[in-house]
Amino acid sequence: MATKSKKARSSGRFGPRYGRSVRAKVANVEDKQHKKQKCPFCSKLGVKRVSRGVWKCPRCEKKFASNTFYLE
Repeated sequence: MATKSKKARSSGRFGPRYGRSVRAKVANVEDKQHKKQKCPFCSKLGVKRVSRGVWKCPRCEKKFASNTFYLE
């Protein structure tokens, strides 16, 4: 099995399927989704996505609902 290239990022697992623009959009969403976000309560970096629309800050122990893929 071939390894994914840096250019393909996380969407490299799809190979040549689905087209370049669709895979680029998926890669952008997944990059934002897996980053640690800034907590709206304590303003520290570290909020992680628990599930779809549910976020948790490990520092202030707040669990809250917000956007599906990333906080804005």
